[in-house]
Amino acid sequence: MLTSFLKYASVGVLNTAIHWTAFFILHAGVGMPQSWSNVSAFAIAVTFSFFANARWTFHAESSPARFVLYFGSLGLIAYSVGGLADYLALPAIVALVMFSAISLITGYACSRFLVFR
Repeated sequence: MLTSFLKYASVGVLNTAIHWTAFFILHAGVGMPQSWSNVSAFAIAVTFSFFANARWTFHAESSPARFVLYFGSLGLIAYSVGGLADYLALPAIVALVMFSAISLITGYACSRFLVFR
């Protein structure tokens, strides 16, 4: 289990770079609210993360049903964290750090025990 978590975390580093870059482009560059910037950036990054984790971390087949489950569960978290940040008027970096920390743990558990079991 430690090996798969470390692989998941490695994919997460790349996923986080993709997510943060897209978030700042959408929020600071385009002017989207944090909630929509976060969920949109997540949608971009999760596509990479899903396929990388299916193949490399969990050695599992990717399927549309698995993608929807992965996207839906983590997308809800992404939108919720962005929405909370909007409601509390937190700086954008706080939303990103909160989501990154929460999604590392919940994303791994969801992937290992639900999506790629």
